[in-house]
Amino acid sequence: MERETGVSVVTLWMILVLFVLPLSRISANMEGDALHNLRINLQDPNNVLQSWDPTLVNPCTWFHVTCNNDNSVIRVDLGNAALSGQLVPQVGQLKNLQYLELYGNNISGPIPSDLGNLTNLVSLDLYLNSFSGPIPNTLGKLMKLRFLRLNNNSLSGSIPLSLINITALQVLDLSNNRLSGPVPDNGSFSLFTPISFANNLDLCGPVTGKPCPGSPPFAPPPPFVPPSTDSYPGEGNPTGAIAGGVAAGAALLFAAPAIWFAYWRRRRPPELFFDVPAEEDPEVHLGQLKRFSLRELLVATDSFSNKNILGRGGFGKVYKGRLADGTLVAVKRLKEERTPGGELQFQTEVEMISMAVHRNLLRLRGFCMTPTERLLVYPYMANGSVASCLRERPTSEAPLDWSSRKRIALGSARGLSYLHDHCDPKIIHRDVKAANILLDEEFEAVVGDFGLAKLMDYKDTHVTTAVRGTIGHIAPEYLSTGKSSEKTDVFGYGIMLLELITGQRAFDLARLANDDDVMLLDWVKALLKEKKLEMLVDPDLQNNYVDSEVEQLIQVALLCTQSSPMERPKMSEVVRMLEGDGLAERWEEWQKVEVVHQDIDLAPSGNSEWLLDSTDNLHAVELSGPR
Repeated sequence: MERETGVSVVTLWMILVLFVLPLSRISANMEGDALHNLRINLQDPNNVLQSWDPTLVNPCTWFHVTCNNDNSVIRVDLGNAALSGQLVPQVGQLKNLQYLELYGNNISGPIPSDLGNLTNLVSLDLYLNSFSGPIPNTLGKLMKLRFLRLNNNSLSGSIPLSLINITALQVLDLSNNRLSGPVPDNGSFSLFTPISFANNLDLCGPVTGKPCPGSPPFAPPPPFVPPSTDSYPGEGNPTGAIAGGVAAGAALLFAAPAIWFAYWRRRRPPELFFDVPAEEDPEVHLGQLKRFSLRELLVATDSFSNKNILGRGGFGKVYKGRLADGTLVAVKRLKEERTPGGELQFQTEVEMISMAVHRNLLRLRGFCMTPTERLLVYPYMANGSVASCLRERPTSEAPLDWSSRKRIALGSARGLSYLHDHCDPKIIHRDVKAANILLDEEFEAVVGDFGLAKLMDYKDTHVTTAVRGTIGHIAPEYLSTGKSSEKTDVFGYGIMLLELITGQRAFDLARLANDDDVMLLDWVKALLKEKKLEMLVDPDLQNNYVDSEVEQLIQVALLCTQSSPMERPKMSEVVRMLEGDGLAERWEEWQKVEVVHQDIDLAPSGNSEWLLDSTDNLHAVELSGPR
């Protein structure tokens, strides 16, 4: 009996392994094979496709590939990747693909007709390449397509008539190709500007303003000829019949556009939004910032779709968007302010951000202001935030190495120092944390999210009616009094340094499971008291760091998080200490002061001796110091 049971269990397991599991992976393997075919047909001098490993179960862990919850590929982002070669027909097997971004490369050859099988495609961006041959007629099957940009290629032939069937199309750009023949027009193509078809070989038709060969030139209709008063059409008077026919034809000619427009308005989906003209304010000096319309940003973010949310903050949500020219942006949609002065607050923030220009600060690209909306437009940061890289990256993605963490520490310090010392009036961020330090393409730190920032007079302290910030990052004096200063940012920066070193959250209830402190600063102090320095370092670093450099960053973090704001260094001093100037002296001076305060004799100098008077406050820490 036991033997029979064992056999049946083994049999079921074999069936599961041989039949059921493979069936569940067919779709993923098919998509992986399709993308692998694309890879082997592309030249990749910068190794951006290095992670595309065909031996993996599915491609969802590959760089530049995004999947949904069902492990189906929904996005391929390979813009400006210096790729060449050809686009393979197998891409048409990605049935759930919504975004195919291959712009700004040197891909040549024809556009495969198999792309017409991508019926879920929303955006097809192949511009700025070397594609040749005709535009596939099969693209007319892409009923969900909203963005079609094929400009700046070498495409030839005529524009497929099938494209007019795509009623969802919002952006169409076929300029700078070698297209010829009439531009199909059922009324909807008239919505696209002539620029969308400019600089082609021989396009013609009403949309382009150029008559096609063999067709009558565009001319005004013949003048209206009134019918004769002594006879009516059809009563035996040929002249009257002709005049009546001319009149009816002229009336029909004039009425046709109105009839077609009414028919088109009935066929098109109802508008879900309207754009109220933005209010102008002479007091706002916005320099060279672009003023976007609400319609532009609604189209860019797919009407602020939840799938495009990059993050949420105290003042609103941030959405990923794509402008009409293909540029990726981050759109910050502020919460509606119901209190008096909400508009003034927005205007002040816009003006403030536009004045802060530094390589380690997120530069504001533009804004939108209507009676119902307040929106800020920033460049899109390809590598997300420090917090996401520390704690939310895919397991296949390499962690931030120690060298990158040091550069992030220095870069963010320089950005904050600029806000405090080089802006007049100075700018206080008030929510410095790893989630608000963004990373560009080169993993250079960029301080972002000034949504909680306040303009400060040079010598005054700003008192607010409500504390703004994130638990675990808020300085004690700000929490108790509501008074913020640049030293508030210094405290938040110190906590951010501890996040960089440990990989931990500033506030994490999960630490209670190990009887640890929920506050990162208290957790660090407890480990230092127990002389467990090695346990502080992020395990993801796998011991690939320099002990002395870790000690130096911990020293800076502890100096920045002192309970008294007067004792904390300025951000300009933090920059100098991170650059190797003055940390040893500042650290030694701080230790002496703490010893006097506590009337404690320092233990003999040794290997990382940690002296505390309680688990709440660290008063003296003896490290080996800068080397």
